[in-house]
Amino acid sequence: MARPLCLLFDCDGTLVDSEPLLADEMSSSLTDAGLPFQPSDYMGEFRGARFRHIVAELERRYGSVDPDRLDPLENRMRANLNRRLASELIPIDGATEALAALAGHPMGVVSNGPENKIRTSLEATGLSEVFGNRLFSAYTANCWKPDPCLFRHAASLMGFTPEECVVIDDALVGVRGALAAGMTVIHLNRFPDAEETPEGAIMISNMFQLPTVISHLESGRALAAYA
Repeated sequence: MARPLCLLFDCDGTLVDSEPLLADEMSSSLTDAGLPFQPSDYMGEFRGARFRHIVAELERRYGSVDPDRLDPLENRMRANLNRRLASELIPIDGATEALAALAGHPMGVVSNGPENKIRTSLEATGLSEVFGNRLFSAYTANCWKPDPCLFRHAASLMGFTPEECVVIDDALVGVRGALAAGMTVIHLNRFPDAEETPEGAIMISNMFQLPTVISHLESGRALAAYA
């Protein structure tokens, strides 16, 4: 009998409702540095993107910032964000219930954020015990979504092939990267009126639906094995 599918979750916007806090802190830091940025810009255009990619795009639009300011700016922004995550963060609706229902599956977190931010987020929301040390940060792997290498890196360290993995991600950069990695992808599309799920991905609109979708995928694998 085939072993259970390996489930690889994005963190921000998939497991924890951190994106409004992140967008708010980015807005303050970037605008103070002379790069006009509103929280709605993150939610509408840059959700899930690497911070330095966002900075580069804003510099293209509004002009360069002294490079010596960027590291202190990012460090302050992340320190402020971590303080807020520790005290204000809540899980995405349905995430706790979905993880409990899927407890028989190996699970990891694959994020474009730094590992300390992932840990802070999971600890603040009571989800850290679910994943233990199975946290895969782009900053550790030196590979950022939408590059598929981050997902392949996580699968390899978990001991699974891409075909045995299911990625659950709310951001298009993650969905596209996981599809390119050859994995089954579930797009948590919480904004279906504004965002289209890429071809090849399975759409859900809330985390309560996830256990049923995983069950169907497992049933499909079982039927294929006996066909």
